[in-house]
Parts: sequence; C-alpha cells; structure tokens
Amino acid sequence: MASQDPIPVVVNGATGKMGCEVVKAVAAAEDMMLLGAVDLNPEYLGRDIGEIAGCGALEVPVLSELQSTLVMATQEKQQGVMVDFTHPKSVYDNVRSAIAYGIRPVVGTTGLSGEQLQDLADFAQKASTGCLIIPNFSIGMVLLQQAAIRASQYFDHVEIIELHHDRKADAPSGTAIKTAQMLAELGKTFNPPQVKETEELTGARGALADRDVRIHSIRLPGLIAHQEVIFGAPGQIYTLRHDTSDRACYMPGVLLSIRKVTQLKSLVYGLEKIL
Repeated sequence: MASQDPIPVVVNGATGKMGCEVVKAVAAAEDMMLLGAVDLNPEYLGRDIGEIAGCGALEVPVLSELQSTLVMATQEKQQGVMVDFTHPKSVYDNVRSAIAYGIRPVVGTTGLSGEQLQDLADFAQKASTGCLIIPNFSIGMVLLQQAAIRASQYFDHVEIIELHHDRKADAPSGTAIKTAQMLAELGKTFNPPQVKETEELTGARGALADRDVRIHSIRLPGLIAHQEVIFGAPGQIYTLRHDTSDRACYMPGVLLSIRKVTQLKSLVYGLEKIL
C-alpha cells in the first residue's frame, strides 16, 4: 500500500514572485508539506515564508543554505521534492545538488544550455532519480504548442514572439526555445528565403533557431509572460497567442509536477510529457 505521508517540498527562490505562488499552492495542498524555503535575499532571511507569501504564518523560516535544507529533506519518510525558481546562473548547481541528495527537482528556472541539460539527464539516470525541467507550467501553453505543431503541417513560414517582464534574465525564453524545438523536430525547414536579407542593425530579424525558426524577445515592465506563434502564407496569417495575467495559472502544473516527479527515475523535459 502506498504511503499516505505528505510529499515534503523545498522551495528554492521562495521569496520571488513565482516562489511565493508555489509556497501558497503547496501550503494549501493536502498531500504536500512545505518543509523548507530557501532564498538568498538578505531582507527576508529568518522570516516566516508564509507571512512573506501572504498566506499566514507557516512556521517555516527563510534560509540561505540550500545544502542543509536538502539534507533535512532526506530525513523525511516520503521522498522529497525541490521546486526551483531561482536564476539561470545557479539553477544547474541547484539541480545537481538535489539529485545528489536524492531529492527530486522540479525546475521552472529557464536558461539551461543543451550541454547542461544533457549532463543533468545523465546524472539523474545514473542516480535513478526523477527530475522535471518545465519551461512553462501553463496548460494553455501546452495547448498552444500542440496547435502550432498541427498548423506547421500546412504553413512553411513561422516566427515566434515572446514577451516578458523586464526582470527576466534570459532571452529567448525557455518556452520559446522549447516551441521552436518542437517545430524543428518535425524535420521541416521553415521560412524559405524570398529575398536576400540585410540587417541594418544586428539582431533586427531576431534569433535563428533550428530549421530556420525565428524568435523575437521583448522585455517591458507591465508584462508577465506572453507568446505568439505567427504563421504566414499567401493571403493569410494564422496567429496563436497565450497570455498570462496572473502567476496562479502556473500552479496546477507545478502541483502536478511535484506529484509526478516522485514516480520518475530519470529527467523529463516539458510539461506535455507528464499530462
């Protein structure tokens, strides 16, 4: 009979906007227990993460030491999970540390390189430890990507525009890169040239992903997370767009990932793989 003990969860990057949403969601989930909150912001160290997140005292102080918090998680009966919403510069080391301690990572931080992803996949495989790397936790975004794959069978020209808040560190977004990869996996080369292009300013035509898919990044205050996939053909334009108005939209995907990752023995990339 499966254990009924709640899943112990450590939130890394707990005082950030996404971290606070995860704290609230985990605290409200009956099958989970918020075990630890880690963040490097000195303004919040030692304070109750529940009060910071706005869901009332949880008796879980914000700590700066990820390693010691992971060690604490290993003492629980149920397998622990680390949810990471930190920074592209630190996420690789965070994930390796979690896997080394047998704690299952659920990662929303983007910016990992292909080489880093492969190394983490190899490490997780050797450790028989589940790991989920999720560029976007929104169910709506998964549906957009599936619709884009369907549309790509009929359109030869496509460009991606992603729009995010001005505090996002990496560009293009992991979601846009993932969308371009999904289109490229079809084996079709897009955007056959109609004219010899000249960029008067470097980067004006955006980044060139595999199979000649173009990605354009916009960063402005007031935005949260948005993406358009625009297909073109003679006489018509087909636009797919997903808009985020509240970070709470990601929480069903986060909670699903926490539940699923304990059943895995290797790294899985993308929310669509566990739906």
